[in-house]
Amino acid sequence: MIVKARLITGVVLFVFVLGHLINHALGVHSLAAMEAGREWFTAAWRNPIGTTALAGSLLIHLLLAGWALYARRSLKMSVGEAFQLVLGFSIPIFLALHFAGTAGAHRIFGTNDTYAFVLLAQWKFADYGVILQTGGMTAAWVHGCIGVYFWLRLKPYFPDIKQLLFGLAIVIPVASWIGFYAGGKEALALYEDPEWRRAMLAEAQPPDANGVRQIYDLALLFQIIIGSLIASALAGRGVRSSLERRRGTYLLRYPNERTVRNARGTSILEASRLNGIPHASVCGGRGRCSTCRVRVLEGHDNLAGPSADELRVLKRVGAPPKVRLACQALPFGDISVVPLLPPNATARDAKRRNPDMSGQEKEIAILFADLRSFTQFSEQKLPYDVVFVLNRYFAHMGEAVELAGGHLDKFIGDGVMALFGANTDGDSGARAALTAAKHMSQKLSVLNTQLGDELNEPLRIGIGIHSGPAIIGEMGYGTAFGLTAIGDSVNTASRLEAMTKEFGAQLVFSEDVASKAGLDVSGLTHKTAAIRGREEPISIYVCEDAEKLSLHS
Repeated sequence: MIVKARLITGVVLFVFVLGHLINHALGVHSLAAMEAGREWFTAAWRNPIGTTALAGSLLIHLLLAGWALYARRSLKMSVGEAFQLVLGFSIPIFLALHFAGTAGAHRIFGTNDTYAFVLLAQWKFADYGVILQTGGMTAAWVHGCIGVYFWLRLKPYFPDIKQLLFGLAIVIPVASWIGFYAGGKEALALYEDPEWRRAMLAEAQPPDANGVRQIYDLALLFQIIIGSLIASALAGRGVRSSLERRRGTYLLRYPNERTVRNARGTSILEASRLNGIPHASVCGGRGRCSTCRVRVLEGHDNLAGPSADELRVLKRVGAPPKVRLACQALPFGDISVVPLLPPNATARDAKRRNPDMSGQEKEIAILFADLRSFTQFSEQKLPYDVVFVLNRYFAHMGEAVELAGGHLDKFIGDGVMALFGANTDGDSGARAALTAAKHMSQKLSVLNTQLGDELNEPLRIGIGIHSGPAIIGEMGYGTAFGLTAIGDSVNTASRLEAMTKEFGAQLVFSEDVASKAGLDVSGLTHKTAAIRGREEPISIYVCEDAEKLSLHS
């Protein structure tokens, strides 16, 4: 609820700032254009609905900012988080006089705060008016842009619009500064005309000297309130910390045997920050990105159950049991955890990496497929032709795997490795792997027809499938990082694929696969084969043409 409130109020305030900057930018054309834009701007915001939305959003956003500062157990944060926090609290300080001199003067004294009047007040009459206005609007814009970035960078479409947004983030304030400067210079020049000056003052109806003092007092009061809010949040943190220490502490253990003691009420992420332990957190601990997630090794019963917001994020990323968001998990007893992402994880890593694949042993089916005599083919063809044929082959095989519900692990030379049952169970995985083999055979026939003119002889394939326990998880480095499996079952599947050459068959699979899939094996050749690396031989079935495989039990 708090996250949504911050987001909604932040969007309202950002839209207001955006409109204000665009209005400033009209000064590039003329002061008259700025005034025409102001009429539309004030019409949108100086009505019961607009005023309520703006004032309410400002108040709620400030209170939530104070609450966020109070709720932090540690003031250690990323540079981006710290910058946004400082900018957020500096905005009212910078713009207090501007708020009081425009909206405040309009409400209290009936002043018509035209662009000409406000620009002259800042450029000619107010001390440091230009600096305060420019600094305040810049702070507001940068603060809003950081917030938008933190929000959008987790969205799948953000990479497509990132460059456009970054461009606008620069162009809009620069155009605003230029317009503000041009408008101010035009207003100063016009001020030299006595008749224009009298007409401007008559239209603006500025407050008298006593009213000006009231405006300055109002601005000061606003600054004092903001300062008090910050001071109260910081003081509250100290009081809360003292009370929590009295309620007890808990021990938090990390994989490197490092153990730290923390007060109850301190989240796992906050504990890491307090103790200088690097811990990923792209969203700053707001429970949105999932990069701080941990697997609870011991002491899961010493955690309160996840909130609805945490459950939603965990469900979105497919988290298995005993995986929690470190920023939301509040231990009340000793606990042992292992972070699932490296400390330098990015928003891209959060989207790409499936926490369900963080490392576990699971019954799956593994399929290996390899082209026969492709080396000879590649020696007879130009490199372009080889790459063309391989890419067509990979596309067809990949489609076959995905159509069956499998995970395409990797292409190895002209070979394919695929996993089945990683998100289901061993029985479903075995049946899906056999289905994929049938689809691969069918698609290879189609491919041979399509490439008839390119091939001296049809492409042939050998497929091996085995089912059993394997360690699955995301492994690798950099761009070569992805879901894969290791273990004896993987090696066995690879050996079965190699046996297709020995038997002159298209498909060889283990009896375990047939049993789990409930396959009718009548008509298939049954053999016992010794597998290198295994002490005991295994029972296998040989299928000359996988396309003719009957999947009806």
